[in-house]
Amino acid sequence: MTVQFEDSYSRKFYYLRLSITDVCNFRCTYCLPDGYKPAHKNSGFLSIDELKRVVSAFAHCGTSKVRITGGEPSLRKDFTDILSMISSQEGIEKVAMTTNGYRLAKHAQSWRDAGLTNLNVSVDSLDARMFHQITGENKFREVMAGIDAAFDAGFEQVKVNAVLLKDLNSSELPAFLRWIKDKPIQLRFIELMQTGDMNSLFEKHHQSGVSIRNHLIANGWLMKVRERSDGPAEVFCHPDYVGEIGLIMPYKKDFCDSCNRLRVSALGKLHMCLFGDYCVELRDLLQEDKQEVELIARIQGQLADKKQSHFLDQGHTGMTPHLASIGG
Repeated sequence: MTVQFEDSYSRKFYYLRLSITDVCNFRCTYCLPDGYKPAHKNSGFLSIDELKRVVSAFAHCGTSKVRITGGEPSLRKDFTDILSMISSQEGIEKVAMTTNGYRLAKHAQSWRDAGLTNLNVSVDSLDARMFHQITGENKFREVMAGIDAAFDAGFEQVKVNAVLLKDLNSSELPAFLRWIKDKPIQLRFIELMQTGDMNSLFEKHHQSGVSIRNHLIANGWLMKVRERSDGPAEVFCHPDYVGEIGLIMPYKKDFCDSCNRLRVSALGKLHMCLFGDYCVELRDLLQEDKQEVELIARIQGQLADKKQSHFLDQGHTGMTPHLASIGG
């Protein structure tokens, strides 16, 4: 290890979220309601060699977990090769992906064989009609079959992401709890986050996760201790449930205190924060292996300017045009 990536608030970064495409085939209400449209003149997403140099630099600076995101990462034809490459990097202990799950039933085994260790699948409703309404795609049964296939492939746990939406899926907690009672699923409710172009959606459908948190605590759920490479979820377990509940509540005052992750976009830009209004170009330093020292120095230099918080709790609106572009 060369040097541990660390910012001026003594936060260490063990976790890289690496977007490999911003293309997505779903049209989720809260992300890409009008479907995918290129947000840039596409000069090509990072090649597998460029991705390898990103991962190598982070691994040499203490990162042990890489999450592959999109868009929908499995839309890349070389996705399995990317998995193999990342899992073979010395120092990388966890290789995760976030997916809409539409290709999971077919590929769960081959992805696991290629080195995928952790899996997050988006399931915003357990009602097929509501799932269609939220995602824009009538793929509920395919996604659920994919989760079953993941267990058959040997994944011990599957994390399921559900964006909490008032008046849409916010009444489904009892159904979700029944679903995870005997299944090793960590169900993660994610608060809807306000970005600059979705104010009306936020005002109409935002619901705090605090009510769910209070319900869980009142019903015997206990918070688990966080591990150093874990994401931002508060995770709860219960002796009567095989599954777990996670809550991601970005509007909590101290949400950023445990930040341990950085983001690199599919075009090679370093984002210090999902809601930050600036990014740092890395691609010019991803062309040759010998550039790694300079690449590490640029990343570490930028960490000195990483802000203490995203300030969402103070009314700051995230500047990200749409979260899909940097693997939100």
